[in-house]
Amino acid sequence: MNSLRGLLCIAWNWESKVISTHILDTHLGKPAAAVNVKLFEAVSHQLLGQGQTDADGRLKDFGLTTITEGEYQLEYEILPYFASKQLETFFPKVCIQFYVADPQEHYHVPLLISPFAYSTYRGS
Repeated sequence: MNSLRGLLCIAWNWESKVISTHILDTHLGKPAAAVNVKLFEAVSHQLLGQGQTDADGRLKDFGLTTITEGEYQLEYEILPYFASKQLETFFPKVCIQFYVADPQEHYHVPLLISPFAYSTYRGS
């Protein structure tokens, strides 16, 4: 099984993708493309990486090769996304804090958004 995991890590390059996210617009029923996302160390609020979701609403990595145990925060710039769709939103920004217990694992944080609600969970 470990050899299979190793092959998957090589195929998907998970070694450099320790934290990833995916945004789905539940109002339009589509991926949320071109959303700016920042990753912070939550306690110090030190910026660790940033990027923009692709056409499939995914940000596959923040350029990190390793992480440590601790609290992290993802900050999503939602207002410009909905403004580009001529929609108002109650949430201009979504901030999600999460805890990394095992730095060897991959942490995927999906976000479901609509103009007046959002939801998240620990993905795989």
